[in-house]
Amino acid sequence: MTPPDSSEHPPLPPALQRLVQDVLPPEALAVLSGPVGEAVAQAAGYAGRALSDNTRRAYASDWRAFSTWCAAGGIAPLPAAPVVVAGHLASLATTLGRAGLRRRLAAIAHQHRQAGHPWETRHPAIAATLRGILASHGKPARPAAALTSVEVKRLLAACDSDVAGHRDRALLLLGFAGALRRSELVAIDREHLRFTAEGMTVFIPRSKRDQEAEGATVGIPRGLNPLSCPVRAMEAWLKRTRIEWGPVFRRLSPGGALEDRLSPQGVWKILRRRAELARLTVDETERLSPHGLRAGFITEAYLKGALDEQVMHHARQKSLATTQGYRRRARITRDSPARLLDL
Repeated sequence: MTPPDSSEHPPLPPALQRLVQDVLPPEALAVLSGPVGEAVAQAAGYAGRALSDNTRRAYASDWRAFSTWCAAGGIAPLPAAPVVVAGHLASLATTLGRAGLRRRLAAIAHQHRQAGHPWETRHPAIAATLRGILASHGKPARPAAALTSVEVKRLLAACDSDVAGHRDRALLLLGFAGALRRSELVAIDREHLRFTAEGMTVFIPRSKRDQEAEGATVGIPRGLNPLSCPVRAMEAWLKRTRIEWGPVFRRLSPGGALEDRLSPQGVWKILRRRAELARLTVDETERLSPHGLRAGFITEAYLKGALDEQVMHHARQKSLATTQGYRRRARITRDSPARLLDL
């Protein structure tokens, strides 16, 4: 059988070729201009969405940093010898923490795999160097401070009755009551909200642990206190701004006019501003973060007697180990066997 003439199939546009090169191995490039070129391009698009947007951006930033470091030393970043990667980690020993080093390593590994180069995750040179760095310079992880209803109410008290105050009240209360990540908060559209006499439901199309976009629906009941009820706060925000479709949480102009969708970084800025106004600080072993709203919900739910399955369903956690980690942290004093001592 005579193979089809590739000249009958014009080459893909340069931008599409670069996309395929970024996310598919080299052997796929041979068919770019052949009869399956369009399907390969579609595969590249799907492969490129395997990671979340935040992860892709983080990996791209880490890879640029590694490439720049290699270029300064006259070394090709791809493929990189394990000892070169170990040396790069050593150069960051005093500037990056545990999570930063591991993310940098994950980004380098990801780039090698995408380019079709073999990569041994636990190569002795890399593993030993990382262990040595953590043993010499490692610091205890600083988890997000759990912001329970006590801290959330302090943040609410720092919100005025202007447009920004209405937005921030709804944002903070929904983030807390829904145990939402900041990426989930800013992705909410008006079409995702349904109001009932009992409360409201929030549809979450995609999240960090749901990259296949199966979606999830979270129920938020009306609170007993009208001043801290997440449902009433959301109704007040929507009524004030007359948002009937599209992004619920948006940036505001200096004059209070609605602009485009709020970014995840915008959530962090709002939390920091309200915390400063409320003079809310956290322990030096912890950090102020939007994730603290989610952590605070789980902590308080456990302290009030919530079951694992209830917390896992509401917080959309797929790992029991993750859920139990929050529970241990919440009950570290109350459940300590030291309470049994005659002291």
